[in-house]
Amino acid sequence: MNHRKALRALFEPESVALIGASGDERKNTSRPQRFLSRHGFAGKVFPVNPSRSEVFGRPAYPDIGAVPGGADHAFIMVPTAAVPAVIDDCAKAGVRVATIYTDGFAEAGTDGLARQQRLVSNARSKGIRILGPNSMGVVNVHDGVALTVNAVLELPRLVAGPLSVVSQSGSVIGTLLSRGQARGFGFAKLASVGNESDISVAEIVTYLAGDERTGAILLFLETLREQAALGAAARGALKAGKPVFVYKLGRSAAGRTLAATHSGAMTGAAEAVAAWFRHHGIVRLDTLDGLIEAPPLFAATRFPQGRRVAVMTTTGGGAATVADRLGTFGIELVPPPAALVERMRAHRVELAARQLVDLTMAGTRPEVAREALQSLLDSAECDLVVVVVGSSGQFHPELAVRPIIDAAAGRAKPVAVFILPEADASLRLLAEAGIAAFRTPEGCADAARAYLDWAPPLAPGRPKRRALTAAEGALAAARGPLLDERASGEVFRSLGLEVAASTRIDGPGRNWDLRFPVAVKLLSSGISHKTEIGGVILNLHSREEVDAACREITARVRQHDRAPAIEGFLVQEMVSGVAEALVGFHRDPEAGAVVTVGLGGTLAELHRDFAVRAAPVSRKSAKAMLDEVRGFAMLRGYRGLPRGDLSALAEAVSALSGLALLDAPAILEAEINPLIIRAEGEGVVAVDGVIRIDEVR
Repeated sequence: MNHRKALRALFEPESVALIGASGDERKNTSRPQRFLSRHGFAGKVFPVNPSRSEVFGRPAYPDIGAVPGGADHAFIMVPTAAVPAVIDDCAKAGVRVATIYTDGFAEAGTDGLARQQRLVSNARSKGIRILGPNSMGVVNVHDGVALTVNAVLELPRLVAGPLSVVSQSGSVIGTLLSRGQARGFGFAKLASVGNESDISVAEIVTYLAGDERTGAILLFLETLREQAALGAAARGALKAGKPVFVYKLGRSAAGRTLAATHSGAMTGAAEAVAAWFRHHGIVRLDTLDGLIEAPPLFAATRFPQGRRVAVMTTTGGGAATVADRLGTFGIELVPPPAALVERMRAHRVELAARQLVDLTMAGTRPEVAREALQSLLDSAECDLVVVVVGSSGQFHPELAVRPIIDAAAGRAKPVAVFILPEADASLRLLAEAGIAAFRTPEGCADAARAYLDWAPPLAPGRPKRRALTAAEGALAAARGPLLDERASGEVFRSLGLEVAASTRIDGPGRNWDLRFPVAVKLLSSGISHKTEIGGVILNLHSREEVDAACREITARVRQHDRAPAIEGFLVQEMVSGVAEALVGFHRDPEAGAVVTVGLGGTLAELHRDFAVRAAPVSRKSAKAMLDEVRGFAMLRGYRGLPRGDLSALAEAVSALSGLALLDAPAILEAEINPLIIRAEGEGVVAVDGVIRIDEVR
């Protein structure tokens, strides 16, 4: 099956069959035919309805088999039970692709899912691709392909442009189209994937990457499916000069089951998915308006070199609303550069040494605003310029925004404009000039944050095959699904990490040879957090103390109603260093394998100071992760404190992330906490850890 030809028939059909078309304008099923006519589709349209001889003046056909010459694309609007037979008829008629508006499939429960699986299997065997079921359809604005039931197509005309949309929510294509049209944003292609049973978001992104009319790709996602394919598609689109933007539901961890390890609890759905987006160079926005407003910032596909912003304004109070939001993202606001201060003095404007370029009153003079912005755009002291316009944006659009448009022309550094009052005319002028313009300070700051955080897709780490083979061997010798600390330590050691010296004993009176002081820990594959049940005693200096600790831990454990089985004790040499880290790995249900690093110890979850990446990561990426953890600043010699071995810590993060490549058995979670960070050049040592494997695979 030629998949690209099927996608072409989806968006650019020469002929369309509307199966289940209605002549009653009150019904949704009448809309596709009316919309195709309204928006100028030049191809053939064949309404199919066995109860009518014509629909809106066009001859109607009893079934797709009666359509002369067949059709490229079938839009199916019949009852659920009738869909399978219609697909069979489409196959006989040579239809390439079918969009199924009908619901009652996977979204309707177990029976509906089985019905959908049978439908897709049958369609694939007969060479038909399916969009949906439960799809609101597709729109190709440039060619008038309005194959949708979405009411927004009642608009008298659509503005064509470079934005293409792929949505897992049917109504959102209408939402974005209506909001964008009101602002003068032009669209190329829009698709509602519905249940995504066959044609996927990833496949459409790949198609749009090769579409000459698409300049940017906007995604509205409820979940991540086909992660590998979507990641590759996004990378391909960016390589083609078409960045991918996303608004995704599910930033809250509500409803998600917390993982067994601390790192799993720390790294929720939002962090894992954000790491996945970052890994593939996908730009995440937090507002729907931002999704359509932000793309002009990225038009040059030029990655920022830093996170410095210059805010220029003609209204101090309005600028403060943006500056405040930027500050919450940790973005550096730069004061007026010295060159700009001198240039403004020629206009008798004195700029204060503060984090705003405040041109209030003087900035209403076009020549002053133009020269000030040109100076900022030419300056090496900022990576982005935010311009905040006051009331003149509403009443004098040409005077307010023309200097911005003139100054930005031909310059690579992006400009973001927030206009304080309602100023549709000014916003439209900026949009037509390809300048990012925003209605709200929140949207402006969010887009600025997204741009300044944007980075090239990351290259995955390449763990040593020998280490992975050794880890597989250590796992094969362990009992699951929850490995005790001793078995987990063997896996960590096989990956090349140093693990504190230890020995397993059955109880008091056993011989062993370790250096004091030591710790005694409960060994039990039934628990992940030994300290919570009193299963750890530290700083023991004699064999007698070790024997007493074994007895005390046994007594503590037996006090619990659901006491875990005592499988022995681990006697471990105490290790000291300059700090403690937590390094964790887990498989997120949506984002796949991720690795986490942050401050360690028993209060790790309270600190919530950590960095996350899609796994596996290279040593270089691991070093960048350490830069994001605020608590590690003290290990760089802060105020004379001893420097920690951050190079060894980065190596450990990279090594643990290699667990992502193990498949037999697949590791669901792994954590080292604490990982003792010794002084610079002395390495890191794992002193506690746990691994949970997937026994099903």
